[in-house]
Amino acid sequence: MWSERRIERTGDGSYALRLTEQERTLLRFLPGELRSLLEAEPDDPGLRRLFPRAYEDDRDEAAFRELMGNELLAGRTRALEVLAETAKAERLTSEQAQAWLTALNDLRLVLGTRLDVSDESLLEDLAEDDPLAPELALYAYLSWLQEQLVEALSAEY
Repeated sequence: MWSERRIERTGDGSYALRLTEQERTLLRFLPGELRSLLEAEPDDPGLRRLFPRAYEDDRDEAAFRELMGNELLAGRTRALEVLAETAKAERLTSEQAQAWLTALNDLRLVLGTRLDVSDESLLEDLAEDDPLAPELALYAYLSWLQEQLVEALSAEY
């Protein structure tokens, strides 16, 4: 797919970003789209993977949502803000890299849910004239970037 590493851990424990300008623009734009959806449509079916049920019992679930819902939303929103704010950076701190991981995962989950992507989906066999090709390509890119970030976070120096 893409050959050049975009995210690497450095000797000082930070994370070097080697993103193209197009990638940086995309990573500044996407978080705002998801933040808008979280604020305007909290019950949107595309968000169900971000906030799975914690309890089978409806009353227990409602109590949990009342207690923790705002905190869960605030954490996701902050991670999206960090991604947008640092997309132009040359390096990330460990905390920023963790926020990127959360934000990339959230973007992938929502997009994958909307596209009904499953483990059996073969993105390599995607036809260019498929009407979902742009969205599926975006999903594949976010997956690839998240994988690079996970590898960088796992690297030891």
